[in-house]
Amino acid sequence: MTRNNTIQHRQQPQHSLELERLNIFIGKWMNEGYTVETAEAPSVKINTSDIYEWLPGRFFILHTAYGRVGNMDGGGVEILGYDPATRKYLSRFFDSLGNIHEAELEVDGDSWKWKGENTGCTAVFSEKGKIQTAHHVRLDENGTWVPSMEVVLTKVV
Repeated sequence: MTRNNTIQHRQQPQHSLELERLNIFIGKWMNEGYTVETAEAPSVKINTSDIYEWLPGRFFILHTAYGRVGNMDGGGVEILGYDPATRKYLSRFFDSLGNIHEAELEVDGDSWKWKGENTGCTAVFSEKGKIQTAHHVRLDENGTWVPSMEVVLTKVV
């Protein structure tokens, strides 16, 4: 409302096909998997839950994650969106250890790929979008991308 209490009419921005593609994530997911063993650490079990929901306006997705990796509780918050100016999907993930992970996403059919500076993930959707198989990678000390986690997400709602 303006100072004289009249309502200003704004045109609602149009939703694009790129935003509609993000619908595949929407829902509640239960996850099971494991970390990949390294010389410094054994493989441990992963049990987490994730919720993906549209923020008001349906331009960005809020993703909350909670669970256990081995004996550690953890989680985080991610914001996913599409930037029409750069024509790129973007992710910002804030984890429970105080880290911020920034990534660009690419979609190719049923496959989504996150690529950040030191981490990445390829998630393949199957069973009409109800199963998500996620292969996580990290950059090792030699600058080589190596597997870090294998997780299967099952949509429950």
